[in-house]
Amino acid sequence: MDPASSSGSASQPPPAPAPAADAGGPGVGKGRAVAALVVGMAGSGKTTLMQRLNLHCAEQKRPAYYVNMDPATRTVPFSAGIDIRDTVDYKQVMQKYGLGPNGAIMTSLNLFATRFDQVLDILEKRSAEGVEHVFLDTPGQIEAFTWSASGMIITETLALQFPTVLLFVVDTPRTSNPTTFMSNMLYACSILYKTHLPIVLVLNKTDVTPADFAMEWMSDFEKFQEALDSARSQSYLTSLNRSMALMLEEFYRNLRAVPVSAASGEGISDLLDAIQAAAGDYEQDYLPEIQRRKREAEEKERQRQVDSMDKLMQDMRMPPPPGGADSDGEGSSRNSPS
Repeated sequence: MDPASSSGSASQPPPAPAPAADAGGPGVGKGRAVAALVVGMAGSGKTTLMQRLNLHCAEQKRPAYYVNMDPATRTVPFSAGIDIRDTVDYKQVMQKYGLGPNGAIMTSLNLFATRFDQVLDILEKRSAEGVEHVFLDTPGQIEAFTWSASGMIITETLALQFPTVLLFVVDTPRTSNPTTFMSNMLYACSILYKTHLPIVLVLNKTDVTPADFAMEWMSDFEKFQEALDSARSQSYLTSLNRSMALMLEEFYRNLRAVPVSAASGEGISDLLDAIQAAAGDYEQDYLPEIQRRKREAEEKERQRQVDSMDKLMQDMRMPPPPGGADSDGEGSSRNSPS
């Protein structure tokens, strides 16, 4: 972080609400669908956003494909071409393995991940048919996907095959509290560093509370300080929030934030533009890093196989007979008494 950027009263330019995508970007819009993983806290409106995206793309004649990866949901209000519930029965998983709700969600994702190659085959066919976007809804318990082994397997295999973007959905009315806002930003930042994928911050439910305050807090450190001061609390938590706000300035500077109302449809066009622009970032900045990590993993696996084979060959070598005798037994006959 540039220390100069966190001092003074001058405001930074706000995070780009929805930069227009260049249709001629590298590899974007040229026969490759853009995959968007929809993640967020429980109750942030992920599934409602999926429904709104479905309606908007249908109205605008923009071909899109939808995947439901929440095994515990009762209803899916969008046209899911692939539904995890067709593969895994969440309630049976709970009963069979004696698991609670979160454990059953993670186990269901584990089982789904074992067949994700089939999902990729279907997505490849849809992409070849002209689908522009693939939207994937994730479980309501965000940690069950973002911090699980199966969630990372799904994310990484998807990112190796398609331009992939994360949509981090935020409940805007709840983030009007500075501490809750900071909690959401830290979570978004942690997901960015864990997945190494471009992220778009979706400030949802703007029909209830406009997102102007959040955009202002991200662009102007002093405005966030004023919000903390207005709470009239000088606890350790307040001091920590101030420090975190300074630390996240660089994160905000490169973050695409889009105010959206999944209920009314406001901002959906801007969101699609932001997804397309983030897909361009993926091609230019993120894909080389993903490919490098893949090569390192493959080289590590090859080396492991070589080491394993060497160890096997060493174990197969017969030790010399006791006393250092030759294999034909001549040594023992020479040393035997006449």
